[in-house]
Amino acid sequence: MLKKIYDLSLQKKSAMQEPFDIEIGPVNYSVFPEGNDSYTIFKDGREYIQIQKDTSSIWLKMDYKTELPIFEEDEEVNAIGQAIEKYVPEEEEGDEEEL
Repeated sequence: MLKKIYDLSLQKKSAMQEPFDIEIGPVNYSVFPEGNDSYTIFKDGREYIQIQKDTSSIWLKMDYKTELPIFEEDEEVNAIGQAIEKYVPEEEEGDEEEL
């Protein structure tokens, strides 16, 4: 039983590492997880911003040149971060057979 729980945990983690799309209002974003709660965000097919989770409700935009967080509250960045937290990856067909 422990192996099944461990396997499910690994599947969820690996699924979260795959790129996914989110929608906020009329805007679609592509999200590419980078690890350590960092994400590269694409908008309209172009690299748009990099964000990182700071606290449970605050997300920070990263400076492209220095790769350091910019400590300014940004509503769009927070909205993207909240959508990332709410995202649930779709299960692939065939995963149910392994359980």
